Amino acid sequence: MNKNQLTIIKIGGNVIDNPEVLFRFLQDFSTLKTPKILVHGGGKAATRLAVKLGVESIMIDGRRVTNEEMLDVAIMTYAGLCNKKIVAQLQGFNNSAIGLTGADGNSIFSQKRENSTNDYGFVGDVIGINSEWIKKLLDSGITPVFCAITHDKKGQLLNTNADSIAQSLAVGLSSLYNTTLLYCFEKMGVLQDIEDDTSVIESINYNSYQNLKTNNIIHSGMIPKLDNCFEALAQGVENIIISNPEIISNPNQLHTRITL
Repeated sequence: MNKNQLTIIKIGGNVIDNPEVLFRFLQDFSTLKTPKILVHGGGKAATRLAVKLGVESIMIDGRRVTNEEMLDVAIMTYAGLCNKKIVAQLQGFNNSAIGLTGADGNSIFSQKRENSTNDYGFVGDVIGINSEWIKKLLDSGITPVFCAITHDKKGQLLNTNADSIAQSLAVGLSSLYNTTLLYCFEKMGVLQDIEDDTSVIESINYNSYQNLKTNNIIHSGMIPKLDNCFEALAQGVENIIISNPEIISNPNQLHTRITL
């Protein structure tokens, strides 16, 4: 069976927080002719809103705890403010987009993270997607725009890592499409030297990834992102690229391709 191409792009906080960069990205994103899905978090907008509302940000080991108050802030920011601004801009580029949480159409379901050491509150880990329903949207020429909110199918919304949502969508839809997963952030790719933006590592396979970790070239937040990448490739995702938003209009620019 010949499968259609599907492009899934996740944009990072530094893209969302820069109106000019976001505008250019959405303009380029709208020109993609194949079916496409956009996934986003909320950048620093949730932190700003929490301060305005007097909601205290609680951190454990550098990670935010999503208590009931902070979950409300995340829903308001991700599913409301950020999501609808993005959808409105896409409509301005004649792109028929629809903004979604995982609860809409039961599209992405998760379970509350259980951690014996720390309780991060209402944080969800994805356990499945409604691939047939999402395909119906795509077949109708609609572009789904998913924020970083899922649900547990029991009435509870959960704050969920946007990288994980993008990976789960790519894996879940890989039986129906040839899926390309693109992580867009402020750099041109994974860097050999964090101080040199041109030191892009153009290809990373599983063995070289282990060496890069051992030598502390890849560390901190890039590790879970790359772990997600290799898990996705192992489960049928065709292509994974890490780069900045310009990769859409200039696919020949420097970027990092992840391979098994």
